[in-house]
Parts: sequence; structure tokens; C-alpha cells
Amino acid sequence: MINNGRNINMSNEQRLMLLDIQKLEFAIYDLSLYLDTHPNDPVALHRHKALAEQLMQILPVYESKFGIMSIMSQETGNTWSYMNSPWPWEM
Repeated sequence: MINNGRNINMSNEQRLMLLDIQKLEFAIYDLSLYLDTHPNDPVALHRHKALAEQLMQILPVYESKFGIMSIMSQETGNTWSYMNSPWPWEM
């Protein structure tokens, strides 16, 4: 697969996990916007919490296998590897 002239070598597992993360993040942001105007909606608040918990479970698994996702993630080891890893769109 080629994107902007670069070869993308992403495993199917990585692609599916990244898609799951993107779906969860989108839903969480969308519910956050809704909750800004409907802060007392218990169903939306419950869904937001549940999706955020799912995201917090899948992110460490993805990052342990494929590298950290953002500067807010916890680095492992003795070096700053965030900039050295391929960006998601470069894989």
C-alpha cells in the first residue's frame, strides 16, 4: 500500500487495533461534545465512561506491540523513542 509516495507496511493486527482506537476516540469526543450541552444525561455519561475505559485498556496493548501513540504516553527504556518510531501513517 502506498500513501503520499511512502510504503506502508502495517500488519493486519496493527491496522485493526488502530482502527478500534480511532473508533473509540471518535465516539468519546463526540459524546464529550454532547455532554457539554447535556451534562445530566445519565445514558451518555455512562457510555462515555464505558468507552473511555475500553480505550484505556486497548491503548497499552497497542503501544506495547507497536510503539507509543502520543507524547502523553509513557516511554519505556532509557531513551526518548517517540520521534524515532514510524508514525501511524508511515507504517
